Amino acid sequence: MIETPRTVTVDLGARSYDILIGTDLTLDLGEHLAATIGNGRVHVVTDETVYNLYKNRLYSLETDIAVTVLPSGESQKSFAVLQSLLNDLLERELSRNDCLIAFGGGVIGDLTGFAASIYKRGCKFIQVPTTLLAQVDSSVGGKTAINVPQGKNLIGAFYQPSFVLTDINVLKTLPERELKAGYAEILKYGLLGNAEFFKWLETNGSKVLALDPDAMSEAIATSCMMKAAIVAQDEQERGARALLNLGHTFGHALEAEAGYNGDLLHGEGVSAGMQMAFEYSARQGLCPSQDARRVTDHMNDLGLNAIKDSQTWLSNTDALMKHMSQDKKNESGQLTLILARAIGEAFVKKGASTETVRQYLKTLI
Repeated sequence: MIETPRTVTVDLGARSYDILIGTDLTLDLGEHLAATIGNGRVHVVTDETVYNLYKNRLYSLETDIAVTVLPSGESQKSFAVLQSLLNDLLERELSRNDCLIAFGGGVIGDLTGFAASIYKRGCKFIQVPTTLLAQVDSSVGGKTAINVPQGKNLIGAFYQPSFVLTDINVLKTLPERELKAGYAEILKYGLLGNAEFFKWLETNGSKVLALDPDAMSEAIATSCMMKAAIVAQDEQERGARALLNLGHTFGHALEAEAGYNGDLLHGEGVSAGMQMAFEYSARQGLCPSQDARRVTDHMNDLGLNAIKDSQTWLSNTDALMKHMSQDKKNESGQLTLILARAIGEAFVKKGASTETVRQYLKTLI
């Protein structure tokens, strides 16, 4: 067990905040969150699964607290659920000095953060991520959003949390599938900008998935430090932050084809999407083929979702291209992709050839 929690700071000047990483931190929620909550009231947003597991920890907060409990799943990131949540806040007459707490995975974090960003023009919120994917990615950096029929995360805002509390031990209740989906986002950091970290994952990835505390702490902290550095450099994704979308253009298209119904998790889409990005880069002569093979081999070794597991959603090339045309990174109607020159060296490719991408997708069927 990790005796001393690790702290990673997201340096954004007056809006800087800490990510506290350790074991069993949610056992002492009040102690860890008191400084951020202050004298305000608290409104927690969570889902049924997390609530049933940890409601006693929530109610240990010594403050005026209410809880909105939502069904689990991506479908909760909608206008209808957002409006219902805002109504809950208005009925309690919460002020801007009160605090929202997102206690759950990426869906809860994205929805709660967006609500916080627009409630009375902005109130503070805390992230307590309970999935591996949320701990290493969505809880950090201030991206908040809901989904619409036209695509994923198309309505949202950049709005930073005031604090992030990451308890490694809550991951023990996650199904293996969810852990692997979260691991894909850890893998992303090695692939986009840290070849040594990828090499470390080749040796220690199985320990991470086995929830070895030291390996998990190292993986989460490294991921958060890399994201924090990128966000500090480019908070609103005008440049370097786009690299964090490695695999996401392909992956989001797969998710859209799957219909956000749970058949394909976000991390699973990203996993296959990263493999596609490296494979496409190699076919274009941008990346050594042996690097693309190492990526595929590592994914296969750990049983991550791959191209071979995604055939159901690869069959309609026209539909995938339409989904990709809605990607937020696109400019002036031209496709933007995050591609690779090597493991640890991703880059932004603006004006990517849609016909070349189309032909590549056809080869995957």
